[in-house]
Amino acid sequence: MTMPMEPNSPERRAYAPDRPAYPPPQRARPRVDARMLWSGGVATAVVAGLIALVGVLVCRWLFNIPILAPKRYGAYGDAHTTTLVLLAAGGALVATLLAHLLLLSTPRPMVFFGWIVGLVTVIVVIFPFRTDAALSHKIATAALYLIIGIAIGTLISGVGERATRIRTAPAEPVGQNYPGQGYQSRDY
Repeated sequence: MTMPMEPNSPERRAYAPDRPAYPPPQRARPRVDARMLWSGGVATAVVAGLIALVGVLVCRWLFNIPILAPKRYGAYGDAHTTTLVLLAAGGALVATLLAHLLLLSTPRPMVFFGWIVGLVTVIVVIFPFRTDAALSHKIATAALYLIIGIAIGTLISGVGERATRIRTAPAEPVGQNYPGQGYQSRDY
């Protein structure tokens, strides 16, 4: 046998009538774990530098494309290879700084970060095509820059999301008349 349901009225609510029908929404406060973000940024800098070095070595040894230096300088090339490795690592650290600033100041920071890194990567990728090098050298250099940009963008984005914690704080302090406390259930 089922009991008829009674209409919901303010007098039948289980909490104090001076409170609103629903508890107020909680406020979300993002908190950035700077240590985690920057340790991930340093690791990304190491990865970006290694990608630059491996990319130059693969192009020069495997494909016999002398990017960044003439063939006579061997598999490593010259100081331009060292410069590229350091610029890739420095780019990762600058991207970490950008991510940190965006995480602290903007709504949906990783969306803005992705756009900024993507557009900077496009600029760097098209730059070799303004030189008078052979087409194979231009394509190899642009491909290497694209891989470095993708690595920096994806790694820092992942680190940035992992380093952000959203804490929720109740809008009102929890008291003894808070909804749900002291409520006696009924068996129907």
